[in-house]
Amino acid sequence: MHEFAVRVLTARQGETHLFWAGQAGFIIKSSGGQLLGIDLYLSECVERIEKSMGFKRMVPKLFDPFELEFDYVVATHPHVDHFDMDALPEIMSNGKTKLFCSVECEELVEKLHMKDWERGGRIAYVKAKEHYKAGDFDISFVRCDHGAGAADAVGVLVRVDGKTFYETGDTCLRLDWMDEIKEFGKIDVLTAPINGAYGNLNELECARLSHALRPALTIPCHYGMFASHGGNPGKFFEVMKNSFPDNRFLIMCPGEQLTL
Repeated sequence: MHEFAVRVLTARQGETHLFWAGQAGFIIKSSGGQLLGIDLYLSECVERIEKSMGFKRMVPKLFDPFELEFDYVVATHPHVDHFDMDALPEIMSNGKTKLFCSVECEELVEKLHMKDWERGGRIAYVKAKEHYKAGDFDISFVRCDHGAGAADAVGVLVRVDGKTFYETGDTCLRLDWMDEIKEFGKIDVLTAPINGAYGNLNELECARLSHALRPALTIPCHYGMFASHGGNPGKFFEVMKNSFPDNRFLIMCPGEQLTL
């Protein structure tokens, strides 16, 4: 078993843990021990599909899909670095895990012969402004703007153990939508892309979003996995330090654990 999987499994109960799995992938472990995975990319399917060195996986796989038994997983949209078409069927094969995915993911569910899990109530197609109670997790799906290529993409706001996590999903900067997010109250952790390509926030835009929402902590993501994706954590560091010094942030290493 990979060392990362062991750390997730043995992370102390009674505390809330956040792990970065690389790209836009995060794992939240509740104080009760339940696991929620968001946008996990665990395979090399993007390079195979795109047939381009620009999409070669640059971050080593931290764990195999069978090593962790998730209670819930989220795929915010059907791009396969978020809906991993190789790994998700393996994650779901345990007969337990429930998948929340955007409505546009239905074509992939059909293609991957996952319809039986849908009929069994283990796959839910979600839209912005929907809310689900899922074990230890309160999950709200919110709007994001990933352009016409993923018009039904969603962000996800998770409440667990009295803490609020906001993963923006793949999105451009929409400060005009932030009143909707502020209605959820104080955000403990904001995670957002900085790659600045394919309609996503760049380093400055992520910093501006952080300044607008004033979370307790901002964590940049969606960089480093593919040569073609861009994103410079050093630039984000400089922008935050020089322009928004009162905003607390953390640049995580893939596999790093944060206990709240």
